[in-house]
Amino acid sequence: MTVSGGAEPGATTAAAATAGGIEATTARALSQRLAVEQAERRLPSVAAGLVRDGALVWSDAVGTVDGRSDGELATPRTQYRIGSITKTFVAVEVLRLRDEGRLDLNDPVSAHLPDAPHGAVTVAQLLSHTSGLQAETAGPWWERVAGGSWDDLVASRPKLLFRPGARFHYSNVGYAVLGELVARLREVPWHHAVREGLLLPLGMTRTTTRPEEPAARGWGVHPLADVLHVEPEHDAGAMAPAGQFWSTIEDLSRWAAFLAGETGGLLSKETLAEMCQPIAVNDVPGTGWVGAHGLGWQLWNVEGTRYGGHGGSMPGFLAGLRVDLETGDGCVVFANATSGLRPSLAEDLLGTLREREPVAPPPWSADAEQAASLELVGEWYWGTSGYTLSLGRDGQLVLGAPGVQRGSRFRPVEGGWVGLDGYFEGELLTVVRDDAGRVSHLDLGSFRFTRTPYDPAADIPGDVHPDRWH
Repeated sequence: MTVSGGAEPGATTAAAATAGGIEATTARALSQRLAVEQAERRLPSVAAGLVRDGALVWSDAVGTVDGRSDGELATPRTQYRIGSITKTFVAVEVLRLRDEGRLDLNDPVSAHLPDAPHGAVTVAQLLSHTSGLQAETAGPWWERVAGGSWDDLVASRPKLLFRPGARFHYSNVGYAVLGELVARLREVPWHHAVREGLLLPLGMTRTTTRPEEPAARGWGVHPLADVLHVEPEHDAGAMAPAGQFWSTIEDLSRWAAFLAGETGGLLSKETLAEMCQPIAVNDVPGTGWVGAHGLGWQLWNVEGTRYGGHGGSMPGFLAGLRVDLETGDGCVVFANATSGLRPSLAEDLLGTLREREPVAPPPWSADAEQAASLELVGEWYWGTSGYTLSLGRDGQLVLGAPGVQRGSRFRPVEGGWVGLDGYFEGELLTVVRDDAGRVSHLDLGSFRFTRTPYDPAADIPGDVHPDRWH
């Protein structure tokens, strides 16, 4: 459906907000929040979109691309520069190369780029910003000047500021190295590899390295006056993989759906999940740990809700992509200003959608296949700590106890079950039976789980004291 914004000539609100699959009242509330952001934060224009079930269900834009009250209205089809969100495309292409057997994440980058600066750092460290490489180039402010070649970047001798793997340190230079890695292995420029391998198969034809009309202009807004300053736009050269792309709400919403699991067969769900595992915490003194980095994706834990995505900024532009990794709801936002966009805007829009139109859980139904594992359910003891083992969907076992941090889910594999999360992630759980075929105990990474605390009939390492309980 289409919800009219009722814009008059000279207005700065887009002529229409589009929505599909959500209520008109929800769409109006979302558009109102966007209008407040544009006005209060003094943004020439702001655009946003929400994704649910892999589809763009709402989008809108407020303001003008040139900052004038009577200028061209921004729309969800307007291109904005997305800055560091570019890095997520480079990272996915690196993981695709890994899955093809072309590289290993533990490879030193020099195995593929002999001329790379500090070639002992690994591919995984570059992806997760733990390589220790300096954040920016050694030359002039690279975001505001025309970029040089790969040879120029190498000749500038980027520094290693920290021991590789020691800590998180965001590095644009590190992603320039990854872009060159993609180019060498694909034997085409990095953006050609991304275009052919990701953008075109996903239908993202409006995601480009340079602006294509209709496109927003980049502005700096004076902090103390309502005047604008033109921000430069250029080819960043060797640094382009760190933040060169331009995109639209409609295009980047497809990328949000990709992160939510709609990969179109271009990346396995296992690899996508691997990329979204927190590796390095972004430790900001004086604040709680809410942000981290995985393999190319930023991650946030907001009051227990896990989000994935990435932020982006270049002179004249701000952008954000955020996806609830449990529900798949996602949000993309753009503004054509160097500063001012609130980081909380995406959370606010997602929160409005969640509160007004919550996703209903799938209906419960019986699962007859669970009957084969009923002998395993019930109370188990690790030493004197009590646990409950229950059956979940898809043949899973669920080990848990109130207040105990060593619970996990397990999926069936040959020889037992493997842990999916928590303390026992990756560990093997096996069922040990007595001579009569009855379950004696569970072996979980050498730990013994028995039906009663230190069951004398079970094989307890260190033996059970002859006095038993006394």
